[in-house]
Amino acid sequence: MAGLIPQAFIDDLLHRTDIVEVIDKRVGLKKTGKNYSACCPFHQEKTPSFSVQPERQFYYCFGCGAGGNAIGFVMNFEQVEFPQAVESLAREAGVEVPREESRAATQKQSENVKLLEVLERASKFYQYQLRHHENKQAAVDYLKSRGVSGEIAKDFCLGYAPPGWDNLLSAIGTDSKEQKALLKAGMVIEKERTKSGDDEKLEESDVHYYDRFRHRIMFPIRDSRGRTIAFGGRVLGDDKPKYLNSPETAVFHKGSELYGLHEVKRLGDKFNRLLLVEGYMDVIALAQMEIRNAVATLGTATSARHLTRMFRQVQEVVFCFDGDEAGRTAAWRALESTLPHMEDGRQVKFLFLPEGTDPDTYVRQVGKEKFNSEVDNATALETFFFDKLSQNLDVRSIEGKARLSNLAKPLIRQLPRGVYGQLMLDRLSEILGVNSESLDRLLEAVPALPERYTDSPPQHAPPPFYPNHRGRYPDSGVVKLSTYRKPASLKAIELLLRNPEIALSITTDLEPLRSAEDESRKLLLALIEMVKNDPNTETYTLLGYCYGTNLGSQLTQVLQSERITPQEGVEEEFHHILDNILSDIVKKLELLQLRDELKSRVSAAKDRN
Repeated sequence: MAGLIPQAFIDDLLHRTDIVEVIDKRVGLKKTGKNYSACCPFHQEKTPSFSVQPERQFYYCFGCGAGGNAIGFVMNFEQVEFPQAVESLAREAGVEVPREESRAATQKQSENVKLLEVLERASKFYQYQLRHHENKQAAVDYLKSRGVSGEIAKDFCLGYAPPGWDNLLSAIGTDSKEQKALLKAGMVIEKERTKSGDDEKLEESDVHYYDRFRHRIMFPIRDSRGRTIAFGGRVLGDDKPKYLNSPETAVFHKGSELYGLHEVKRLGDKFNRLLLVEGYMDVIALAQMEIRNAVATLGTATSARHLTRMFRQVQEVVFCFDGDEAGRTAAWRALESTLPHMEDGRQVKFLFLPEGTDPDTYVRQVGKEKFNSEVDNATALETFFFDKLSQNLDVRSIEGKARLSNLAKPLIRQLPRGVYGQLMLDRLSEILGVNSESLDRLLEAVPALPERYTDSPPQHAPPPFYPNHRGRYPDSGVVKLSTYRKPASLKAIELLLRNPEIALSITTDLEPLRSAEDESRKLLLALIEMVKNDPNTETYTLLGYCYGTNLGSQLTQVLQSERITPQEGVEEEFHHILDNILSDIVKKLELLQLRDELKSRVSAAKDRN
């Protein structure tokens, strides 16, 4: 259904929903005083640390830190996005979800529906060709040679793109509209054309396309809802490249998708860990050996979005890459990406395969039981971390210890505040022979930045050992471990969430915020206006709104985090941050205006000359 869900409906839904009933249907709660408790559904535990507070309509787990309102719980428990969670609660409440229609949103939604439709038709076409095309034997023989059964081929909807330039085009692209849809879906390529005459316009009939995928095994890429959003193709001849992915489209963003995740989710809560491998055939081969919890990135490095999606599903991730130098490089990059996501309760391991092997070949060599045993005993993140950093260093020498300290500190700073981060610091202090308190003081000695708040961290040169290092910076000169510098607008949002009433004291003109392009600034303005429109707006209503944004996951635990600012200083700090943000926007607007004026003057001078 197209359109946005009105905020008023979300507020009303939260007011009419009892979070205890919502969670009790899915988990089973026990009354403990004023609250309710259970074993947390988001991580494995024996002693209940999951608490539901009916008075505040909020849940929180003291073990893993998960927390939020009824909408957030449904999102995490059912592993769905914000709109689907709202629709689920609305069904339980017996109400229909209204939508705010806009012409642009309606048109975009309609176009996306068309792309998904044409991609599904393409998938069915390729599956049919694998069974019936006259040249199917080459594809069948290849799959058999890789040990792929008909059952697994069916589960993953494998197909075959026959040789030729227009097989798919002839079957689906029956008119210009269908051809354009195929083009936007990345399934066909437009031929290069040259114009004749005096730049006359080409007619629709002059437009020609050809199939992108030819003589390849086809791997449909499906989103978490099982919709075909793209394809990967493995060549059967000598063409290059060996593997070819669909291009980015309106419905396919390869940096966010994981091949095989839909198939894992379809099996329910059977798994407590995910294996992250590099390719389609790795996922297929493991599934063939009855290892059904593997997913793969689509030719990209492991991203924050990948990690978020995996940790929504399980609490343990095992990276399993090829046993070569490239595989080890990919593993280290994955570790760097993982550090900011290592909340307490999560576990990450690395399975390093023998040189010259990949998960596909290795699992067939050693079998299911041995492979699973090696996964169980894979290298823990902390072991890989310190082994890698200590490589080629003499950690018995003062120079070696100093070098290790310089390499490890900027990475350890990325860990979220918690027990795991402290244990990593303790491990470093043990290796260095320096007590934890001394090392903590060394980490505190970070030079103060020129301005107290900024929306863009300074671009310090990363340590040479880490080309992908992404540091986080403190709010002031001296901070404890994992108290990171954050965008000013995000800090303002946190203060506002804790104290909605401070929005009522704003007398400053907020008009400059309306021109902001940064998402956190837009969210800040929206939250301020919500409180101004309804002074009785509560923290949890604001949090519910935040769930519908890309920043929602960063804000769900804000009420349980350490309060750096004393309560009596909250309003003053909020106004200080807001003034800085508005000043920054005004300065940028003035610079843009000055630049435009200078361009106009230069242009006018050229005209006079």
